[in-house]
Amino acid sequence: MNLVVIEHTFAIVGGVIVFVVASIALRNDWRTPGLDNQVFKLMLGLLALGGVLAALTGIGIIGKA
Repeated sequence: MNLVVIEHTFAIVGGVIVFVVASIALRNDWRTPGLDNQVFKLMLGLLALGGVLAALTGIGIIGKA
């Protein structure tokens, strides 16, 4: 198996796992009030976005490897 294929597979699987975990945590924390919780929600949203970007890069839709 080629090393590039292994790297892309890890990027896809890791991106999906990060997206799912961040989305579940964001859904569970959605109704909490307070400024610190708002920052936490923003961080979880950015983490979910990063997971999507990692998966899309692993698939080859974004960027050239």
